[in-house]
Amino acid sequence: EGRVIGIVGIGEIGRRVARIATGFGLKVIAYDPLLTDAQIAERGAAPVSFDALLEQADIVSLHCPLNAVTRGMVDAAALRRMKRGALFVSTARGGIHDEDALLAALESGHIAGAGLDVWQVEPPPPRSGLLQRPDVAAAFHTGGVTHEGRRKVAQGSATQITDMLAGRKPARLLNPEVWPRFLARLAQHGGNG
Repeated sequence: EGRVIGIVGIGEIGRRVARIATGFGLKVIAYDPLLTDAQIAERGAAPVSFDALLEQADIVSLHCPLNAVTRGMVDAAALRRMKRGALFVSTARGGIHDEDALLAALESGHIAGAGLDVWQVEPPPPRSGLLQRPDVAAAFHTGGVTHEGRRKVAQGSATQITDMLAGRKPARLLNPEVWPRFLARLAQHGGNG
């Protein structure tokens, strides 16, 4: 109680982490450049800047995508801005945090521990310094692999395919600009488009 978790990226997974953390009595703060402050608040967190999150959080938890903005965002300077004795967790994507800088921060004692499910190279080399440390809990990008998770992926995939074949635009279509051409081709082949 009284501890602060800082969530970087408060999309679907980050929102669930916020809900769980609140249940444990943690104060939840979040940084997400893709959302407004009001949207972050609706997801159960107090909106803060990235720097403020690093300085205030007892636990920093990454749940953001890897892109040009986030690649390397948790570098040596960011780790130094974190509270001494903080915990670092990444279940996002490898490449967002600098593994060498994290190892140095752990070796110096500035960071108390890390939970890592993602790596720059997956699986990480067996001789990785991070894998040798007792203050690092490591998995190999399998943290989200559960029976429930697999069932949801299968159901979501089936729904998307069924919608497409029925001429309904799928809810999670990544390239909507091709939808009209897809419908035209579907109609040519006797589909419902």
